[in-house]
Amino acid sequence: MDLTRLGSRLGTRRALQVVLAAASALALLLWWLLPTDGPSYPKGPISLATGVQSGVYEKYGVLLKSDLRTALPGVKVDLKHTEGSVENIEQVADGRSDFTIAAADAVASYSGPNKKDLRACARLYDDYMQLVVPRDSTVRSARDLRGLRVGVGQAGSGVNLITRRLLTAAGLDIAKDVTAVPVGIDQAPSMLLSGKLDAFFWSGGLPTAAVSAMAYPTDRIRLVQLGDLVAKLHSMGSQMQYYRQAMMPPDAYPRAQGGQSVATIAVANLLVTTDHADAGLVQRLTKAVIDSRDSIGKVVHAAQLVDLRTAVFTDPLPLHVGAERYYRSVKP
Repeated sequence: MDLTRLGSRLGTRRALQVVLAAASALALLLWWLLPTDGPSYPKGPISLATGVQSGVYEKYGVLLKSDLRTALPGVKVDLKHTEGSVENIEQVADGRSDFTIAAADAVASYSGPNKKDLRACARLYDDYMQLVVPRDSTVRSARDLRGLRVGVGQAGSGVNLITRRLLTAAGLDIAKDVTAVPVGIDQAPSMLLSGKLDAFFWSGGLPTAAVSAMAYPTDRIRLVQLGDLVAKLHSMGSQMQYYRQAMMPPDAYPRAQGGQSVATIAVANLLVTTDHADAGLVQRLTKAVIDSRDSIGKVVHAAQLVDLRTAVFTDPLPLHVGAERYYRSVKP
């Protein structure tokens, strides 16, 4: 027997055993140190369409982006400013954005390309329709807007979609009976206070900071009820089912409401993507949305209403498979 060759083989075998043992130890260490609370996901950049600056969508998006740095390490989140819900759905459907926030009525009204590909991650919070006028205005209902200059939201906004329907319910033609000014929450408040508008519509979570700011330091504005239009609105077709009768609580805008609740309509907001989005990414992102409720809610008060129990009710969209996996994983 060649002892030299045998010794060489034994040495090689021992060296291989040492390498394998070290590799196993390293793998165990990595398993212990790295997070294992979710599925794998692609590390490429993603985009989130939000809304106009100073709007609730935009602020929510900024805060969610911050939380996603921890929830989705290695993923760069790009925020896109838009005119609102209508444009948001178009951007996700045609692939310009990966995720967005949009009101359920805008989702239901979308009839463009790739509609069948749209999916929801979660129901978030409700938007409340708000009709804002100067404190001394004689407007007590949308019916009183005839002949006035009215901010109706930008063309791609959910505000504009709802406003058109509300004016129709009030018996007004937006093209003939009012001077419709296509501005959003980023411009309408200053235009109202400077006398360039007589009223403006806004749809957003309560309270919206830009509306709150108008009521201070003096009582400069008033919120007009829209509750008298609910029955007529609901009679206008099946798509009106996404609007519910609601009350703005007295503390939403205390100075602008005189301590009184204001009757209006509300519509749910959804976090939307397409069925092309990676399931692991969506599962982790959906978890982050639910987990960040309290931290985001400290700044965006409407986000406090994000609730695991209601997040799955995303009509008119089905849940994305990744979101469904998350909800199943946390179901009691």
